[in-house]
Amino acid sequence: MYIPNDFQEVRPEEITSLIKNYPLACIVANTAKGLIATHVPLIMRSDNVLVGHIAIINDMKTLVSDAQEVLCIFKGEDAYISANYYPSKFEDHRKVPTWNYQVVHVYGNINYFSDTKSKLAAIGILTKISEKEANGDSGWKMSDAPKEYLMDQLNDLIVFEINISKVQAQSKLSQNREKRDFDSVIKNLQERGKNEIAESMLRIERN
Repeated sequence: MYIPNDFQEVRPEEITSLIKNYPLACIVANTAKGLIATHVPLIMRSDNVLVGHIAIINDMKTLVSDAQEVLCIFKGEDAYISANYYPSKFEDHRKVPTWNYQVVHVYGNINYFSDTKSKLAAIGILTKISEKEANGDSGWKMSDAPKEYLMDQLNDLIVFEINISKVQAQSKLSQNREKRDFDSVIKNLQERGKNEIAESMLRIERN
């Protein structure tokens, strides 16, 4: 990924937050049939491993082999930035629109697991984290489902782990603009209800 110096994202906490808060990744791999892309939620464990699962009939399993390198793309919030947001535009009119966004590219080697223990662990951590966010302490638990039904569902899945080898991250958030233009972009984003990306800009300013 091409990343201009102004937009290099090197803050570990920001990168981890993007992966955690926007878990629906796009996994890209080169195969004998060309490039494929699979959209799937991924959880990053503390040991620097991404964990996910797919349907056992998903052709990703047959096209992407064990130990093959894949690219996982996590995209945060994004927003169109009008040139009219820049106060300086009205002085020289030498400004054009752009797009602000945050994105993380994670590279690693994939390995598949079909044993029940691995499936229970992978599905368990995903549902625990997701249900906590969605429903708090009253979230759905795997134990809520009848055991035989749960096992039938697990039989249709295969789990995979991606051992992270490289991470690239970009936060294109108007860092290359003078302060009054930067502040005006934040104000206009907030007025449009784009509070998440405005907050990302504020975190840069606070740092």
